[in-house]
Amino acid sequence: MRAVVNKMSLKFESRSVNEAFARQAVGAFVSQLDPTMEELGDIKTVVSEAVTNAIVHGYAEKSGFITVTVRLFEGRALEIKVKDAGRGIENVERARQPMFTTGDDTRSGMGFTIMESFTDKLRVRSTMGKGTVVTMVKLLRERGA
Repeated sequence: MRAVVNKMSLKFESRSVNEAFARQAVGAFVSQLDPTMEELGDIKTVVSEAVTNAIVHGYAEKSGFITVTVRLFEGRALEIKVKDAGRGIENVERARQPMFTTGDDTRSGMGFTIMESFTDKLRVRSTMGKGTVVTMVKLLRERGA
């Protein structure tokens, strides 16, 4: 893997109002790579989806903490990890299927599909009763190329 050029980590309570905070903070941090507006939008969207999943599905009716870590690499690559210590995902492969949700009928079940579409690599690791880590890698296009 490429050398890390910068890293940041945020830890916040699993409240829905903190989704916007995470989205904006990651967007501001990643801006040092000079992403296109489309790339920045994609990054903010996947952060929103992962954090919302942790709040709605990971913690459901209780609260806990979510940690978002971003590493920037040489060559305009970045890795975003969203970690919770919630209830975990019973069947990750099933959860990654479009339209599957453990939430109510207001949930579309498209979170993982969106994350996968807007990144170059998506990995989901989960342990029942211990939580979930969603790792996303995005390679930004060279500017002016």
